[in-house]
Amino acid sequence: MARKYWRILLKLSGEAFAGGLGFGIDAETLARIAQEIKEVHETGMETAVVVGGGNFFRARTGGGIERAAADYMGMLASVLNALALQDGLEKMGAYTRVMSAFEMREVAEPYIRRRAIRHLEKGRIVIFAAGTGNPYFTTDTAAALRAAEIGADAILKGSTVDGIYDRDPKSDPNAKKLAHLDYMEALNLGIGALDATAISLAKDTNMPLVLFDARVPGNIKRAAAGESIGSTISATADQSAGKEEGK
Repeated sequence: MARKYWRILLKLSGEAFAGGLGFGIDAETLARIAQEIKEVHETGMETAVVVGGGNFFRARTGGGIERAAADYMGMLASVLNALALQDGLEKMGAYTRVMSAFEMREVAEPYIRRRAIRHLEKGRIVIFAAGTGNPYFTTDTAAALRAAEIGADAILKGSTVDGIYDRDPKSDPNAKKLAHLDYMEALNLGIGALDATAISLAKDTNMPLVLFDARVPGNIKRAAAGESIGSTISATADQSAGKEEGK
């Protein structure tokens, strides 16, 4: 596998862990994701991961629970996925650390920026859990924040969508997937699959964002290798801002 980046931040939505179950963690999907992350790491790429918790609980559909409380519940759900991913990786011989924005020393280290960087430098896969530790911020924003803090080269977001469209593809069959666009185009589109605060932070730090479908086997490795999958948001948009995929 080719190596494009030196250090990456991989953001995985909680739904990516559910596989065909639709809820919770599918063991086969977890093993496949862990294997791909391990193979990426074995190229020498320093690898950090932020995980969501939407396969257990989604704060914005929390069934009438007050928003701040629901957000904390979502952050706790992300810890479940972080521990599951750690277990999957370590069964394959990878060295990992889980770092939580909440203090829970029995299962994870507290997040400390300099310690996280040191773990990466020592060849450990670092899994960031519990978002930013604050309500009203998504794990997309946590990914953009952690990527900036550790000096990552790019944010690779694997979720259940295959890219960014000019219109909602679920309601408009003529919607076109955009291979490249710049930060302002992404913000103006009002992308449902990516948090606007995360895009703004990526813009401020000039951090490329790649959005791809993590359910497709091999896509994590393809994204890390810099292959043209999904959609890329960057400052220059590779001179192809807003162009349709394949054009």
